[in-house]
Amino acid sequence: MPYVTAKDGAEIYYKDWGSGPAIFFSHGWPLSADMWEQQMMFFASKGFRVLAHDRRGFGRSSQPWSGYDYDTFADDIALVLETAGVEDVALVGFSMGGGDVARYISRYKGARVTKACLTSAVTPFFLKTDDNPDGVPSEVFDGIRAGLLADRPQFLDNFNALFYGTNKNPGAVSEGILKQTLQIALLGGIKGTYDCVGAFSESDFRPDMAAFTMPTLVIHGDADQVVPIKPTGAAAHAIEAAKVDGTTRYTIAAGA
Repeated sequence: MPYVTAKDGAEIYYKDWGSGPAIFFSHGWPLSADMWEQQMMFFASKGFRVLAHDRRGFGRSSQPWSGYDYDTFADDIALVLETAGVEDVALVGFSMGGGDVARYISRYKGARVTKACLTSAVTPFFLKTDDNPDGVPSEVFDGIRAGLLADRPQFLDNFNALFYGTNKNPGAVSEGILKQTLQIALLGGIKGTYDCVGAFSESDFRPDMAAFTMPTLVIHGDADQVVPIKPTGAAAHAIEAAKVDGTTRYTIAAGA
C-alpha cells in the first residue's frame, strides 16, 4: 500500500488508481479516503488517474498526538502529490476537505493544480464571529467535542442521521451505507477526530481563497444539516464569482 512519511514521522496512506488526467480527493470529517470509493471507481473507469489520502489521524494513516492543523494537512497533501509525481491535478475537497484544498492552494501558490472543486465544504469560514454572523455558533462545536469524549461510537452513529438526512428522509440511503460510514469513522483515532473539530470550525479560509486563480466549482445543497450553505458554499461562490465579473451571485441545489 502506498504511504508517504511526513517530516514529523507520521505515515500518510493514499490510493492511486488508473491513468490519465489526475483528480485528488480530500475527504470529510470523520472519514477517510474510502468515502470516495464510488467516485474513484467511476473516474478511474473513465480514463482518469484518481488519488485520495487518509488524513493523518484517520483510516490507515498514523495517529500522532499533534499536527491536526491545516498547514500540516496541506504539507501532507503536497508530499503525496510530489511522491506520486502528479503535475496537473484537479483538487476536490468535501466538507473538512475543502479547507485542505484552500490551504494547499494558498500555501503552495497553486502548484500542480489546474482546477478546484469545493463540495459541501467548510470554506470560506464556518464559525460564527462578529464579522461572520451567518456562521455556526461555537457552542455547536463544543457539543460535538463533548459528545466525542462521552461516547464517540454512539455520537458518530447518531451523526450519520444528520450527515445523510435520514432524520428527515429515512430512505435517503441504505442501512449498508450507514453501517459502512460508521465503520470508516471508527477507524479514526479519538485525538485526531477531536482536534479536527477545532481545525475545521475555527480556521478562516477567506485569505486562502484569494489565491484561487484556477477554474473552481462550488457544489452545495440548501438541505445540508452539517455545513449550512449560507456561510460556506454561498459565500465561497460569491468570492469566486466576484473575481470573474464583479458580481456576487450564486445558485443553490435545492434539497441536496
